[in-house]
Amino acid sequence: MFQKLKRHWNVNTLGLVLIICTFAIGGSLCGYVGRRFLLMTGIEKGPLWIVLYIVIITLLWPFCVLFISVLFGQFSFFKKYLAKVWARMSGKHKKIIRVAIFASGTGTNAEKIIKKFNASKYDIGKIAIAKGQEFSAEISLVVCNKPGAGVLVIAANAGIKTLLIEKERFFRGDNYLPILREHGIGFIILAGFLWKIPAEIIHAYPNRIVNIHPALLPKHGGKGMYGNKVHEAVIACGDKESGITIHYVDELYDHGNVIFQAVCEVGENETPESLAEKIHGLEHNHYPAVLEKLLQNVK
Repeated sequence: MFQKLKRHWNVNTLGLVLIICTFAIGGSLCGYVGRRFLLMTGIEKGPLWIVLYIVIITLLWPFCVLFISVLFGQFSFFKKYLAKVWARMSGKHKKIIRVAIFASGTGTNAEKIIKKFNASKYDIGKIAIAKGQEFSAEISLVVCNKPGAGVLVIAANAGIKTLLIEKERFFRGDNYLPILREHGIGFIILAGFLWKIPAEIIHAYPNRIVNIHPALLPKHGGKGMYGNKVHEAVIACGDKESGITIHYVDELYDHGNVIFQAVCEVGENETPESLAEKIHGLEHNHYPAVLEKLLQNVK
């Protein structure tokens, strides 16, 4: 049970202990204040006393819990928790889309997404990408296929859960789909993930897997075309322009429907390194914004 609570609230063991203590002590304080108030009224115990007591502690409970949460350093958690409770009671509960980022390397794109949408240092592990009246989206998991990759450090620093995957299970096993479902993942972002996505995952997430490619597809895409290999090909072909392509993922490399493209000039003395710098700028500027719009329209 405690493991499920930790996963549901996205907290470590200490955080879970502090949250439970806040619930317990806040509830006790609420009950004590409610009884003291009724004693001051002089109302004798009976049906009316019980009804008033229930009403009073219902009204007092949020304030008592918030007060205790300050003492335990859990104010941000309980502020959000109570907001969700109120949303459910008022019929304005928002649908939550849980997002997984798949990455293989340093995680610069993943880091930009995380930093841009982590509105507060207290939003650990639940980073709002887009918020509307009907839904909110949060990054719940970072999936990586390389031990020691920089993106794992980025995720750990942000308090986001990570999943290190191995090739055999990913391609010939259950594709880690049970774990994705366990985390409630509803949308997948590829940010420098170098393995081809298995058909089983694509079928499980139709039009819910998005990739960014460092060139203007359909040119310079396909198997093995990543990083400086792409920029070298662009320069070797004498292209005057390059850019980025954000697209849905299908069963072929760099083939899904294009969502967005941005262009940059390829200079006469361009090198793969200087072109990479231009492309990174486009990626960091546009990918988070495009994701925000996509998530706002997820059904």
